[in-house]
Amino acid sequence: MNTFLEKLKLVFKDPVLRNRVFFTIGALIIFRLLAIIPIPGIDPLQLKNLFANNQFLGLLDIFSGGGLSTFSIMMLGVGPFITATIIMQLLTMVFPKLKALYQEEGEAGRMKFAQYSRLLTIPLSIIQGYSFMILLERQQVVTNIGSFSMLINIVIITAASLLLMWIGELITEFGIGNGVSLLIFAGIVSRIPAVTSQLAFTFDVSQIPLYLGFLVAALLIVLGVVVVTEAERPIPVTYARRVRGMKVYGGVSTYLPLRLNQAGVIPIIFALSILLFPQVIVNLLSGFDNVIVQAISGALLSLLSNLWLYSSVYFVLVVVFTYFYTAVTFDPHTLSTNLQKNGAFIPGVRPGQSTADYISRILTRITLVGALFLGLVAILPLAMRAITGIAALTIGGTALLIVVSVVLDLMKKIDAQISMREY
Repeated sequence: MNTFLEKLKLVFKDPVLRNRVFFTIGALIIFRLLAIIPIPGIDPLQLKNLFANNQFLGLLDIFSGGGLSTFSIMMLGVGPFITATIIMQLLTMVFPKLKALYQEEGEAGRMKFAQYSRLLTIPLSIIQGYSFMILLERQQVVTNIGSFSMLINIVIITAASLLLMWIGELITEFGIGNGVSLLIFAGIVSRIPAVTSQLAFTFDVSQIPLYLGFLVAALLIVLGVVVVTEAERPIPVTYARRVRGMKVYGGVSTYLPLRLNQAGVIPIIFALSILLFPQVIVNLLSGFDNVIVQAISGALLSLLSNLWLYSSVYFVLVVVFTYFYTAVTFDPHTLSTNLQKNGAFIPGVRPGQSTADYISRILTRITLVGALFLGLVAILPLAMRAITGIAALTIGGTALLIVVSVVLDLMKKIDAQISMREY
């Protein structure tokens, strides 16, 4: 506790850190103010009933920061930008030039890659905005909407999504932490008072064992995420001794820390985005009058509603995306080259390709542990829902996982900023 208070004092004593903290808080406040501006012409009762009976809309509401459940101008949240980022990173596996742009051309290449993701966000926002408007109109949540009003609403929703993307990038650049993750975090935390009051009003004494079980599971998830996120596999590294004039350089032994889970919470977000997007399309197709289209959409919707199939696909996607994101963000060959340039080597391993292969083997093994853990934690709320029949546990478990991971990442960023200022 004393250490936390000391760090807090250091944050507010340093003008640069203080400005970063206040900028982040201010940006999040603007986001929350925009998230309560509703789109006109909605039926609040129908909207509430729709979310009470639809699990995937509740999960989408996490990414919109609660904007979807209130049908605000921020109803899409950062979902289109996340989807665009996923598509761009998947394309790096198909197009070598795009991969070289992201990994080999330095900061300029990454900036150009990010610009492509921003441009792709625009059509995705239009498609998702139109899909949700049609879906909610067919569910009689939105009434008496004409073509012109539909066009205006889609423009507003798209512009709000792009504005939120910009706010997230500003937080990343001028604030502390990852802007997109913090926006999702702020949306989840903002729902705590409403969820708490709802549980208080609907409290049932007979459900106490279920609530206690969920509380124990939540604490275990928090503990597990903290342990796995902080776990490292150290690789010993020795710097060669060099003599220049009368001075001796190098000869120092240190270690290279490889995290058990290099990807953090990103695989969960990626997997949910991939799983939820087909459900939006299926719900949109279900409104067509064509018998064949309705039969296909009904069959696909029944498959997506199968909890065991959903859980299996969810688990596989989380594991795959953990490996994929680790491969995109961590390149053993680049690390091996940098070690060789700086006169460093791993004892017992030849520099160059042998070092890259050695690091790659270790990374593959430890990523498997992290990926399996992340997949099990992701489907644990689904298993609890299958046992208890309470759909809210699925949403609550996913939200808890995101919140814990974002808080850990934010604490690391703050520690890094404090260490840099002290140095």
